[in-house]
Amino acid sequence: MDLSTKMSISIQEKLKNLSKKIKLKFKNLDLLQEALTHRSYLNENRSYKINHNERLEFLGDAVLELVVTEHLYNNFPNPEGDLTSWRAALVNGDMLSTIAKKMGVEEYLLMSRGEAKDTGRARIYLLANALESIIGAVYLDQGYEGAKKFIADSVIVNLKKILEEKTYMDSKSRFQEIAQEDEKTTPTYRVMKEWGPDHDRHFVVGVYLGEELVAEGEGKSKQEAQREAAKNGLEAKGWK
Repeated sequence: MDLSTKMSISIQEKLKNLSKKIKLKFKNLDLLQEALTHRSYLNENRSYKINHNERLEFLGDAVLELVVTEHLYNNFPNPEGDLTSWRAALVNGDMLSTIAKKMGVEEYLLMSRGEAKDTGRARIYLLANALESIIGAVYLDQGYEGAKKFIADSVIVNLKKILEEKTYMDSKSRFQEIAQEDEKTTPTYRVMKEWGPDHDRHFVVGVYLGEELVAEGEGKSKQEAQREAAKNGLEAKGWK
């Protein structure tokens, strides 16, 4: 048995283990393997036959948003603004990466040695993207109802806690409200750094009170980085 075949069998066994952990039985395990394959892994494994997970991530993101939106619309009579905030709290990168970690997805990710060493914000995005990719894989393998059940069991189950702890409140709005109240000034945001190709841009944004840099935040869009900076600013100022 050659090395490539041994490697393939090893990956298949790991995929079966993950399937059991997340309580899913895939008809086509190749879809789950693709969902766990980061683009960087292909650069170091030229003979690898599976695609990277960016297309599945694109699909899974749309399915996730639809299922969560449908659930909120059908179960809560609240105005659109409330539902939008609650949805954002359920599907943001931090929440999705936390869910992926609890599932044990991290140990099954296929990525380059360089990516494997990065344990900062980049790992959070990688895990969040992997979960969206898994949702895309479930959708293709088991249809909308299968994806809906998986999302209900893994994502929507967190809604009760979000509502009880009010973690859905937008950090930018909260930071601005307190800054104007306590310091009589409106915060501003400046891009400190940006990098990456168009399909994988990253931004670091600073939040300022006057000329004082209060905190920085990183994100895959300027808006996401601003929210992260505001969140970090609330912590830095000790504002609740």
